[in-house]
Amino acid sequence: MADVRITCILKPHQQGGHDHITHVGNPAGNWMWTVAQVVNSIDTKTNTFFVTDPASGKRADVGVVRPSNHAPYLRTYADGVWNDNLLSLTSCPWSAAA
Repeated sequence: MADVRITCILKPHQQGGHDHITHVGNPAGNWMWTVAQVVNSIDTKTNTFFVTDPASGKRADVGVVRPSNHAPYLRTYADGVWNDNLLSLTSCPWSAAA
């Protein structure tokens, strides 16, 4: 199992009053995956994913949230709390078609 750092995100325009991430990636590692691919990788225990807070350097693990009325989505988890560290990442330099 690989421990993979996410450093960027892609999201379309705001939908329904909330942000919706479609892809995550890491330009230094030259990869970008859809959220569905990352969810599958976490579920099958192929990879673990994390982000690093640029200010503190603190790690936050990425997990899958499964609300009953919504498709599974990614969220970070640090210090026993789910948070939105992914939304603070910069936009990936590739298009969603990459």
